[in-house]
Amino acid sequence: MAEAEQGSGTLPRIGLVVTDEVRLAGLRAVLSDGAAVELVQLSDPGALEMASLQLVVIDAAATSHLLELLASFRRLRPLIRLLVLGGDGEPDFVERVIAAGARGVLSDAATEAELLMAVEVVKDGSVWAPRKILSRLLDSATGSPFAPAEVHLTKREVEVLRLLVKGLRNREIAEALAVEPAAVKAHVGRLMRKAGVTNRLRLGVHALAEKWV
Repeated sequence: MAEAEQGSGTLPRIGLVVTDEVRLAGLRAVLSDGAAVELVQLSDPGALEMASLQLVVIDAAATSHLLELLASFRRLRPLIRLLVLGGDGEPDFVERVIAAGARGVLSDAATEAELLMAVEVVKDGSVWAPRKILSRLLDSATGSPFAPAEVHLTKREVEVLRLLVKGLRNREIAEALAVEPAAVKAHVGRLMRKAGVTNRLRLGVHALAEKWV
């Protein structure tokens, strides 16, 4: 049953994909403590269609198909922010999860304060991940000897980048800008060459680090 912690249907909602009762109880206690939000179990029929659902917290242990689940969320509700709890914490895992659509990854050992901070960061559209892994992404995105010191971006490239760093896919960007998906793909390819990176995740990190958007 959906749980309205504050008793108001107009409150911003945080969805939960959690099957472990202990973890679920802990998340309810932390996220609803003094926060004007409504916590919603996404096992409820129709919960995903709620208009004010801003963020979904997914326990990696709740599914054996995490990447597919993330892709499904991105397809059905592309503007919802996704935060993953748990997993093995290895850099490759974190990169795969973020590339699949999550905006944040938090370890099982995270404190309550880190959880609350991660929720706020991801809700704002930024990326949350272990500091060492973010540093690695930044180093790989900005440290390429092939990346030019000064880069000229066209107006359209800036528009594409702004949507890309929000987590939108090429098709969604194309719809937002009223252009063909092939045109967006071409822009993203040129942007990656300008940044000296080889994937969308590192392009987004590079764009934020270099204040391109």
